[in-house]
Amino acid sequence: MSLFVPKFDSSVIVRAAEAETIDDDPNGVFTLLADSSASGGALSTVRVNLTAGTDGAPPHLHRHSAEMFFLLDGAAEILSGDDIVTAERSDLLIVPPGKPHAFAATPGAGADILIVITPGVERFEYFRHIQRIRLGEVGRESLLEVQELYDNHFLNSEAWSARR
Repeated sequence: MSLFVPKFDSSVIVRAAEAETIDDDPNGVFTLLADSSASGGALSTVRVNLTAGTDGAPPHLHRHSAEMFFLLDGAAEILSGDDIVTAERSDLLIVPPGKPHAFAATPGAGADILIVITPGVERFEYFRHIQRIRLGEVGRESLLEVQELYDNHFLNSEAWSARR
């Protein structure tokens, strides 16, 4: 096992008023907080605020990073492997590299989730790419072309498909 030591010179502070947001109204808001380049590769973090019952991300995995979900408020269904966990306010779930996962707000509540990926991957452009898909500027199949770049590999999950 190797130890990754990030290299950056000063503390990272992101003011809420200055953070970039991707507003997917009425489904939710993605607030881009710190990308890998800001933390010397230590982490990437985003805050996701979803309306009740809204999907946040379809089933996927990261080959090189773990993903942490911390519920700031509300409730979310989180796929971890073949299990679906309902996480509520102040719950934490960490998915190891290589394990399929997905997340959505529960049908009866919204979800405000802090998501951290470590070690970090430059992810801000990934979220901008998703927005371009939603706006019809590029096709959904374009995600397949950038899976390696963002270490975001989509897959099918019978457990996730059957959840609702």
